[in-house]
Amino acid sequence: MRPNIFDIATKELHQDAFITWLLQFADNEHRSVDGTLNECGRKFIQQLIRKRLPDFTDSVEKVKAGRQWQDIDVWAKINDKYLVIIEDKIHSSAHSDQLRRYKEMADTWCSKNGYEKPICIYLKTGNESLNSLKGVIRKGYAIFDRIDFIDLLEEFSSTQNNIFHDFLARLKRLERQNLAFENKNIGEWKGADWQGFFQFLEKEINIINWHYVNNPNGGFWNAVLNWEYWGVYPVYIQIEQGKLCFKISTDPDEVIMPDNATRSGVRNQLNRLILSKAKELGFTKIKRPKRFGHGKYMTVAVVERKNWLGSDLEVLNSAFVIDSLNAHKQFLKQVIA
Repeated sequence: MRPNIFDIATKELHQDAFITWLLQFADNEHRSVDGTLNECGRKFIQQLIRKRLPDFTDSVEKVKAGRQWQDIDVWAKINDKYLVIIEDKIHSSAHSDQLRRYKEMADTWCSKNGYEKPICIYLKTGNESLNSLKGVIRKGYAIFDRIDFIDLLEEFSSTQNNIFHDFLARLKRLERQNLAFENKNIGEWKGADWQGFFQFLEKEINIINWHYVNNPNGGFWNAVLNWEYWGVYPVYIQIEQGKLCFKISTDPDEVIMPDNATRSGVRNQLNRLILSKAKELGFTKIKRPKRFGHGKYMTVAVVERKNWLGSDLEVLNSAFVIDSLNAHKQFLKQVIA
């Protein structure tokens, strides 16, 4: 495999540069330089605008694009009529109320300059949970994802431009890594495999969220499958990059504990209830954790990975896993009913 500039320049700033470069090629002035890139850039702009304005049919003629205007990653002025702003993400996600601030700045600029309302795009080439992306949409942004980008670029892959082909190859490699979990031994799964698996779960069962937990022990990928209430306490099942954990929250932001209650007391009570019901209902693989924690979020019972997902040398049996997870979610509902 020949060297790929985007395997070396992996930061979002480098992706910003490619996006801006492709947008700039959409201007009529560059049609004679590379007709294929010009056509690709124009279609890119049309697709971005149609994310917000599905009936958009204008011909793209005049384009001015750049980076880092008022901290906005990428911007483009189209035909002196439309402003596209792009928040570009690979592995990170939106933070610090940035999306609201950028949209407000763009709204103000468009109003002052006689433009239509801005086209706000969240361009994501890495992975992010559906729950997180729904939050982005609620802030007035449309999603342009990795598959959108791959489909666009493949349509114009007749170009001989090496920058173009390097970027496309990088995206396709990310997508292959994301799907590799389907045919890989479970014991060999890495971060990309867990992300792909959690995206699979989002499509098959109703899960709450998934993300990376960074901690002193090295961190792990986790997915919250449900969110129920046992009295005043939130209880839920969480996949912690292997174990299936029954957990309880005593976070003051989520629950006001009775004056006479202690975290350890509540934890132990739920542990006894779950283990008793597990024995009664035939869930024999639900066990006491090796040790109890004392924090805001505590594991009260566990199912080892091999008993709900598969052993190290097995490949994912998706039907078995979906049935197993749905059964454990229903079991928890019965326990706390």
